[in-house]
Amino acid sequence: MQEDYRFKIANREALIGVGLVIFNFIWWFAFAYGMGSKDPEEYTYVFGLPDWFFYSCVVGFVVMAVLVTFIVKKFFVEVPFDDEEEEGNENK
Repeated sequence: MQEDYRFKIANREALIGVGLVIFNFIWWFAFAYGMGSKDPEEYTYVFGLPDWFFYSCVVGFVVMAVLVTFIVKKFFVEVPFDDEEEEGNENK
């Protein structure tokens, strides 16, 4: 019994998804804890939001939305969900 090619595609796309999640967490963590301070008096603001929140949550969301859209359009492929064996039997 040979392994279905769709499993290779699904595994590759799952690894890409995990990579995107890890990138998103690193982005969020770096800005949220790297720029944040314990004293709110020291905060700088962007559009009325603390800069650490703006860059980690607002800009991070936009970056991830663009990145996910690009990755899906360039690297993900459409695969059929039908079994190939069933298709062959139906055409007879």
